[in-house]
Order: sequence, then structure tokens, then C-alpha cells
Amino acid sequence: MPGLLSTIADPQTLDRLLSRLARLTLDSQRRWGTLTPAEMLCHLGDAGDAVLGLRVTPGPKPDVKPSRILMWLAVWSPIHWPKGAETRAGSDPKKLGTRPGDFEQDRERVVSGLRAMAAAAPGSLLPVHFRFGPMTVKGWQRWAWRHVDHHLRQFGL
Repeated sequence: MPGLLSTIADPQTLDRLLSRLARLTLDSQRRWGTLTPAEMLCHLGDAGDAVLGLRVTPGPKPDVKPSRILMWLAVWSPIHWPKGAETRAGSDPKKLGTRPGDFEQDRERVVSGLRAMAAAAPGSLLPVHFRFGPMTVKGWQRWAWRHVDHHLRQFGL
């Protein structure tokens, strides 16, 4: 069972997360939200690519002032993320995000991104989260675990 501060920087935690991700199928039934399994993979892939600096998220810049309290709640607290929260248009496959293609290739993009974030050196990831403000590698590694865990729970995984 993952600890309260699970992060993809821990190899065992990353392996457990990737094992759950491997159980996702095109037919996995969602418990909440609107994303299909294929759309969820594209969403996770787009978000990971943005953190790795491989993708500039299209669409307008959010006009939200960064919040350290919101960052603590979303990244470091044990509270689950709210269900049904709207994502940025640029990482939403129903809007400006990547559309599903080959399911296994889309999954591999997520896996590769998680592995790259897990091994990231200080200063190698996006320096600022659009809503939370400045982020460290350690913060992004925790965020990545929380983000993927949230969407896997969405599909009962």
C-alpha cells in the first residue's frame, strides 16, 4: 500500500503505479468524469510532456494567481483530488489536447514520461505549475504520482 507521501521517485512506488496503468484497457469502465480510457492516457501524456518541457500546452494562459495553499493541498496533503474537476483545454483531449491514437502507443508515452520524471535532475523539469506556482523536481514527482493515481482510481484501478 502506498504511503502518505508516495512519489514516482521511489522505484517500488513507480512500479506499482505502472502495474496499475498496465491493467487499463479500452473497455475499462469509469466511475466518474467524462474521459474514456484512451482519452485519459492522452491527458496524462500531454501533462507529462508539458512537465518534461516536450510540449507547450496550447490555449490561453490561466489567469489564476499561484496558490501555495492550493499546492500543498493538491501535492502534499493526503486528501484525494476532487472528482470531475475541469482540466486545462490544452491537456483535454476533447478540446485542444492530443486525440487518442494507438492505445498502446499512448500508454507507452505515459510510461516513458513517468520514467523520465522519476529520473529527472534538479532544474530539468518545468519550473512553474500554471496554478500552484514554482515547483521542484520533488514536487513534480509527487504531483505525477497523485495525478496518475487520481485517474487510475477514476477507472477503479
